[in-house]
Amino acid sequence: MDFIKIDGEFGEGGGQIIRTAITLSCITKQPIIIENIRKNRKIPGLKAQHITAIKILQKICDAKVEGAKMGSTNLKFIPGDVKSCNLIEDIGTAGSISLVLQVLIPVAVCQKKLNLIIKGGTDTLWSPTIDYTQYVLREAYSRMGINFSIKLIKRGYYPKGGGEVNLDILPSNVKSISLNQRKTKNIKLICSFSNLPNELIKKLVEEIRKKLTEKKFIVETQINEENAIDSGASLLIFSDDEESIIGIDSIFDKKTERFNLDLESFTENNLGVDERLADMLVLPASLTNEMTIFRVNNISKHLETNLFVTSKITGCKYGIGKLSDGFEVRIEGVSNTSIK
Repeated sequence: MDFIKIDGEFGEGGGQIIRTAITLSCITKQPIIIENIRKNRKIPGLKAQHITAIKILQKICDAKVEGAKMGSTNLKFIPGDVKSCNLIEDIGTAGSISLVLQVLIPVAVCQKKLNLIIKGGTDTLWSPTIDYTQYVLREAYSRMGINFSIKLIKRGYYPKGGGEVNLDILPSNVKSISLNQRKTKNIKLICSFSNLPNELIKKLVEEIRKKLTEKKFIVETQINEENAIDSGASLLIFSDDEESIIGIDSIFDKKTERFNLDLESFTENNLGVDERLADMLVLPASLTNEMTIFRVNNISKHLETNLFVTSKITGCKYGIGKLSDGFEVRIEGVSNTSIK
């Protein structure tokens, strides 16, 4: 059996390589070996959310898996045929639900239905919030022909988690996308919070809204108080038009009682996508039979990582061009017969 070998130390050297590689392995039916997983991290190897994603994909495509245990730095994944599934999974504590969903949603191109009830953290550090997934990623993927819906049952913050999400993935035909320049000044600000003073949250949201209006943006705000085991809050700011989808999110810092938000990265971005969305577009773009083009302010390590892994597994070609205010990324997909 021929395996594609992936070096887990490449690029950002973290969970992104695992997520992208096992998803593409499942979709393209190509066996993979990932070595040196998170080897340079303080605590190397697989974490709970990685193992949850691996085990869900294992069920979806009847894969043979070796090394799917806590702390493992090597993983062997041999996929079978993808099938429709109804699953209930629990990451445990506050492991990121959004990062697990990144693995599952692209499987829609395999023309199978998936319904998943998953428990864990909906709004955690170092991962997209569930609102980012629901409003920003879903908008981008829907334009690429990938159809999914998310129903938020309960918020889950660090450290106890306890959040719950219902995901429905429908059979989809993936297509290319072009996102080059933001034209709209209309944006939406959504803040969700639990077990925190209402007055504090309203004050913080108003401060942010004022900063946005000073930059000539037209802001629609929405504040949601919701049940959760732990106290916490998350904030999402996003805009979209025909040629752009841009979002930024933040988790409430209980020590400073602020949202640690790089607002300038949103207000000064007049290109097609934000830095986080850029790396999420690569995987589906690699599976089309056309050219996907997007412009982004910076080339992140996550984007570099995804371009490397997708090109190695799918054979897609890509190029990066320097602009005066950022970069243009072009991905020429190679539609794989195994997903038709």
